[in-house]
Amino acid sequence: MNRSKSGISRPRAAASMLALSLTAAVADAQTWQRATLDGVELEYRTVGEGEPIVLVHAGVFADFFEPLLREPSLASRYRLVTYHRVGYAGSSRVAGAVSIDEQAAHLRSLMGKLHIERAHLVGHSSGGNIALQLALDAPERVQSLALLEMALPVPPGSPGRSGIPKAIEFYRAGDKPAAVDTFMRAVAGPDYRASADKMLPGAFDRAVADADTFFGQELPAIQQWRFGAAEGARIKQPVLLVMGGKSHEVSPVWQQRQDLLTAWLGNAEPFVLDGATHMLHLQNTRGMAERLAAFVADHTPKK
Repeated sequence: MNRSKSGISRPRAAASMLALSLTAAVADAQTWQRATLDGVELEYRTVGEGEPIVLVHAGVFADFFEPLLREPSLASRYRLVTYHRVGYAGSSRVAGAVSIDEQAAHLRSLMGKLHIERAHLVGHSSGGNIALQLALDAPERVQSLALLEMALPVPPGSPGRSGIPKAIEFYRAGDKPAAVDTFMRAVAGPDYRASADKMLPGAFDRAVADADTFFGQELPAIQQWRFGAAEGARIKQPVLLVMGGKSHEVSPVWQQRQDLLTAWLGNAEPFVLDGATHMLHLQNTRGMAERLAAFVADHTPKK
């Protein structure tokens, strides 16, 4: 066995160096920075170096992507950018409606601020809507798309969606904790809280604090956004379509959305994440990270 002068085997030394570099990268990523854009300020942070991947979080939990920042398959190979969208955590609160188009414009401006000309976009739930909208508005800025159970609008009264009107009722009655809990049970099942509490301690209380953003701005924006076959035909980038392996047990809408997007997007690769519902990377972090890393590697231009 080859050994360094310290007596440590070279493979062990290399593994130790990788662990130290990842620890340092994660420590750096704990520091949120602020970007002043067109009338708003967004919190953001980065971890790692290499081809840029921008993570666009879902509604409710602003730190949904936190576990992926610690995964070696991503953090050791790519520059990961995560941010808080308007109205979440410490980013700007804004009055009135905020459309998906405006959210995509914020994302584009943030990329410009960070000197990212072109990136792989990963969007979870409504974050997928925003990523797709940027691909429509500025296709030259998007290298690939990973859509993690995106929030494709469905007609009111669709099977499996009855819990959402009830959540809105709770919100309008002023019971924000019940509104958040009822919504998350409707989209991710009764066990969502265990995954959230384990992987994102304190996230539920933060979600309640951000409830006005989600129920007052984000849900209306999703309902008003339109994406269909005509828009899908304009998406030329490769797309990874992720669905949780247990999501069909929660609601049939996830499979319906997966089927529609597979039909509409000509360059789509469907993928089922084992053991997960809409919580996805909170329930199978390693599986999600490794599939994302492989997808990005497959669709990164060779230099």
